[in-house]
Formats: sequence, structure tokens, C-alpha cells
Amino acid sequence: MPVLPAQRPSTVILVAISALGPLALNIFMPSMPGLARQFGVDYGMVQLTLTLYLIGLGVAQLIYGPLSDRYGRRPVLLCGLALYLVGSLLSTLAPSIAVLILGRMLQAIGGCSGLVLGRAIIRDLYDRERSAAMIGYVTMAMSLAPMLAPAIGGYLDTLFGWRASFAFCSLIGAVILGWVALALPETLAERGSPGFGALLRSYAGLIRSPVFCGYALQTAFTSGVFFAFIAGAPFVVVTVLGLPPSSYGLWFVVVSLGYLAGNFLTGRFSVRFGIDRMIAAGAITGLLGITALAVTGWFGLLTLPAIFLPMAVVGLANGLTLPNGTAGAVSVNPRAAGTAAGLSGALQMLVGAGAAVVVGYGQDIDPSQYPMIWTMLASGLLSVASFLLALRFRRRRG
Repeated sequence: MPVLPAQRPSTVILVAISALGPLALNIFMPSMPGLARQFGVDYGMVQLTLTLYLIGLGVAQLIYGPLSDRYGRRPVLLCGLALYLVGSLLSTLAPSIAVLILGRMLQAIGGCSGLVLGRAIIRDLYDRERSAAMIGYVTMAMSLAPMLAPAIGGYLDTLFGWRASFAFCSLIGAVILGWVALALPETLAERGSPGFGALLRSYAGLIRSPVFCGYALQTAFTSGVFFAFIAGAPFVVVTVLGLPPSSYGLWFVVVSLGYLAGNFLTGRFSVRFGIDRMIAAGAITGLLGITALAVTGWFGLLTLPAIFLPMAVVGLANGLTLPNGTAGAVSVNPRAAGTAAGLSGALQMLVGAGAAVVVGYGQDIDPSQYPMIWTMLASGLLSVASFLLALRFRRRRG
């Protein structure tokens, strides 16, 4: 039965479920350098709490959509939120780095349910034009979570220790789980699934498309730039510069403001200039920001402004390239738009996880800013190369 207008969930609850995954991802970043000392392990092992979180987010995106098509949005979302709460509590009480890594994986898989199903619920309730606007509103509001989370996590770590960040996630997760159980109706009118075989054929068709691969890899390597930064910057700020975790959390807000500005420009100008010009502008801007960071690092001029102001430029560039690159990927085959969105999102998380691994183990070998900077630069160049691939084949096709 379709959901009546009076029964439609508020935008606030959709923002809340969508924000859980990004909140848990970013709130923990300022605490990572201290965990190496806490558990007596190298920084590469601590980086697994980020890497496997990203892998969990990536793989789960491929699963939640088909499950919710068959069983409904509400029961799948409730199970995901419950899993998020279990992962948060396990992380809060973790006696070892191995248990913490397990808790983070459960957090990621559970938190991903809100990211995927929030968009699916919007598509259930609104037509194409209105759903696009609603997703835009939810995304803009949701971006407050990664903006504020590092600052919250940094201060909680400074005042109470790293476990306080996970206790905060547990509290938020319990509140949202209860809220969804009481206030969110089922929004899927007709349940069903095209079947596993049809899903695999849809994925195979996209992978064989060089245009899709170009756009999807462009967004993936753009995400790699960002995740290389969040993997390496806490180490640079806390270990290399000797500053408290709260410094990273406070200055990360500048990066988030740059990302917000990029998304605003995307909404304002994409229709006028087209997605390819917006991606090109974002790619050039991003390389300029990474180059500025590399120059300051090369000459040993690292300060908080020298790290975070160039990264704010990169954040602005990501706000230009990611939405437009995603639009390019999902437009290759409109009949497989949902599958394309899931596959593209999974690639973003998996490439981001790879970038985080490279940075983490690079900093074990060279405990400086250079592993982060070179990984960011390589990801930026690969993003540009992927976009040029998509542009070449799209023009040849049409």
C-alpha cells in the first residue's frame, strides 16, 4: 500500500539515518594516532580501523538495495541500525585492536543501511524531479555530520579518552533506532526482486561500458584523495606537529566548508554548464590544492593553515566533481541507474580504503607528511585520467 502524504516521514529522520555512517567514520579520526600507543601496535594496524570501515561501507552498498526491494525498507533498515548499535557498543568496550576493528566493521555495515535506504525511501515517496530535490536537501543537511564529527571526536578524546567517541555513537544510534521503530512507516508499495542472476548481468553490463568505468573511476579516485587525507592528516597533526587531537577536529571544519561550497556551486551551475565542464573545473581546482599542499610539505612549512587551507580547496573541488561524476555514471544506462549508483558508491569506498592502506603503511616506513601527500597526488592524477577516458568514449559513442 502506498504511503499517504500524512504518513510520510519527515526530512529530519531521513537526514538522521543518512548521517550515521559519515558520523562514525569521521568522529574517530582524531583518536587514531593515540591508539597505536594505547594498544602497542604500529600505525598501519590502527589504519585498519579506517580501511575495513570503508570496505564495509562499500560492500554493503551492493547488498542493502536488493534486500530492501525484496523484504521492504523498514525491516532491513531496523536490522542495519541494530547492527550499527552493536558495533558501536563493541568498539566502546574493545579490549584490543582486533576487537575494535571488528566493532568498526559492524558499525560500517550497519551504518551503511541509512545511507542507501534513505535515498531509496525518498524515491519511494516522490517522483523523479521531486526526489532529486529531496536527495539534494538531505545530502546538504547530512554533510553537517562529517563537518562537526572530527571536532566533537577531538574534544571528547581530549577530555575523556578515545572510548568516549564510540559511546557518543552508541547513544546516537540507540536514539535513532528507537525513532525509526516508532515513526518510520514502510514506504515500498510493491515488494519483489529481479533475481540474483539479473542483478549480476546488470553489473556486468556496466563494467563492460568504458564510459561508466571512466566516470565511476573518476569519482572513486577523487574519493581516494579525500580518504588519503583523512588517513594521514591526524598522524601529521598529532605526531609530526605534536598538537592535540582537538586541533585536527577544529580545523577539519574548514575542509567541510569547502565541500559545502562546491556542492552549492554544483547545484547552481551544473544545468547551465553541463557535468563535463563542472568535472573539468573541479579536477583542475583539486590538483591546484594538492600541489599547494605538496609545496608547503616539501619546503617544511607545515602549519595547520598550510595543511587545511589547501585541503579546503580540494574539498571545494570534490564538491564539484563527485556529484557530477556520479550523475555521469548513473546516466550511462537509465534502466540500471540504481545498480550503477550502488556500484559507483562501492568503488568510491574501496578505492578510498586502498588509499588509506597506502598512507598508513607508508607512514610506518616514513613517519612524515610525504606518504599522505604523494598518495593524494597520485589519486588526483588518476581521477583526471579516468575522466578523460570517459569523455573520449562518450564523444566517440555520441
